[in-house]
Amino acid sequence: MKRSALGATALASFFVVLPGVSSTKASKEAEDARRQAKLFQKKLTKDEQILHALDRLTFGPRPGDVARVKKMGVKKWIDLQLHPERIPESPALEAKLEPLESLRMTPMEATQHYPPPQLLLAIAQGRQPMPEDPVLRANVQRMMVRYKARQNGAGGQAQAIDPNGEMEPAKKLNDILDASEIQTLRAGTPERKRELLANMPADKLEEMLVAMPRPMRQQLMVAAPTQVRREIMLLNAPQQVVNYDLVEAKLLRAVESNRQLAEELDDFWFNHFNVFYDKGSDRFSIPDYEREAIRPHVLGKFRDLLEATAKSPAMLFFLDNFQSVRPDIDARNKNRKVKRGLNENYGRELMELHTLGVNGGYTQHDVTEVARCFTGWTLLEPRRGGGFFYNDNQHDKGEKVVLGHVIPAGGGMEDGEKVLDILASHPSTAHFISRELAQRFVADNPPEALVQKMAATFLTTGGDIREVIKTMLASKEFWSQGAYRAKVKTPFEMVASSVRALDAQVTDGFALANQVGNLGEPLYRKQEPTGYSNLNAEWVNSSALLARMNFALQLAQNRVPGVKVDAARFGSDPVEVAKTLLFRTVSPQTRAAIAKALEEQKQKTPALLAGLVIGSPDFQRR
Repeated sequence: MKRSALGATALASFFVVLPGVSSTKASKEAEDARRQAKLFQKKLTKDEQILHALDRLTFGPRPGDVARVKKMGVKKWIDLQLHPERIPESPALEAKLEPLESLRMTPMEATQHYPPPQLLLAIAQGRQPMPEDPVLRANVQRMMVRYKARQNGAGGQAQAIDPNGEMEPAKKLNDILDASEIQTLRAGTPERKRELLANMPADKLEEMLVAMPRPMRQQLMVAAPTQVRREIMLLNAPQQVVNYDLVEAKLLRAVESNRQLAEELDDFWFNHFNVFYDKGSDRFSIPDYEREAIRPHVLGKFRDLLEATAKSPAMLFFLDNFQSVRPDIDARNKNRKVKRGLNENYGRELMELHTLGVNGGYTQHDVTEVARCFTGWTLLEPRRGGGFFYNDNQHDKGEKVVLGHVIPAGGGMEDGEKVLDILASHPSTAHFISRELAQRFVADNPPEALVQKMAATFLTTGGDIREVIKTMLASKEFWSQGAYRAKVKTPFEMVASSVRALDAQVTDGFALANQVGNLGEPLYRKQEPTGYSNLNAEWVNSSALLARMNFALQLAQNRVPGVKVDAARFGSDPVEVAKTLLFRTVSPQTRAAIAKALEEQKQKTPALLAGLVIGSPDFQRR
């Protein structure tokens, strides 16, 4: 490992000086801008166009993709990606998503199936009744085992609970497993652990998990098959199930979906309309948010997407609008301990982050007026997963003026809808959204001429996202050297593209999804409403490349559970392996760095070579 780390460090030190990737000093900005402007005038070759399309509109090419796109033609392939409804989805992907049950649940269903600790505690203390549903009842009983053990000072010795609440002595682990099974679970390889757990009878598995100390259960998470892992999470913390379903599904879709542009846009729009998994009831609302508010609209009308997010329980809770009421609502109730009133969080972020942009021409007065328009947009039973509910009694009925538009007094829910109309059709919104898309798909500093063309399409088509993207993809700027390999992959893009380039077989995406968080982008856990950045500077530093290199070596050497790589298929010639995995000729700098890293290794295996290429600076570009 020491020698591998040295090689990784050598590549990392090279990465931070790559032209066009590292952040520039102020004194060089003008020079870089002039150089970049010239590159935007230089066309790509036909072969470069194919690679560029695959780099930007997918999560990286797979073996055979270049030939397929070349045979179909770039324009025809792009047109198909712009219409994902015409593309049959991968049956293998759908089979892998099927066990991830929370993806298909409403917020209330998720709350009921994976109850938060507060509810479990209330049931254990007798303040809430035991659920009647047998599945939910079993989940609660498992969690109560741990609570009763703590209350009785059992020091971690669990006690089982029957449906009537009677205590019975719990079995110890060595009463359930033989010595060899215990040794396998404690010190066996991930493959051996997985095989043992997969073949264990259900009743024995249940007894084992209840008797097992929590740290030991936690260690089994990575090696466990999907259903066993879910049982472990139900014992440790039920709400974990929702998060892991989300991150695993997101990673699996990025790697295996045939509708690659739609998945790219799902990631883009989720970050644009970001919500934070760890804020209260949002952990139960996000599957519904992504399924109902984001995914159906990624190529649709921006106005529809805007309203879907505005009415989503996840957004209403995240930005506190469910608590926003007319300022005088408690005027007659002088004794109320907690005073209610206007909350401007959503109104501010709606304009600054979702539509106009920070320089979009709005004022603090507009923020307040917009907040007034959205009073009464709330949730029914917010902490139990209730849906959108308009409460007319909480709504401010007075006249409002938003960006010069008068919204007459006496209105109701339509006041907020009028604001969405105003913002969705505003020129500042057209420019802001167009620039954000261009930054994602073209370059960190896209030419203003391109942004203006996209904004014009936005306005003339009523915010048709598909048409705006078509304008971008028809531009000379997109197909230029200024855009070619000008972006740095985010950790999510890096992990997904690595699996795709290696043509790895993913049988379980749990450990792979965890790697994204280890590299600095824990999915669904960006606390700020900005979402994760599209800009290179956010992801460029030597420690980041070192972490990516270590991941690449683990992946290529089959040390990521649930993922199988056949590195031998790529051969042992460094130049050819690099060309195969990069889908292009390796740069002289990276070739030299890989050669230097290989010199430090006694065993130059195909897996080591593949890992060095995947972890190299060249692979981090897209």
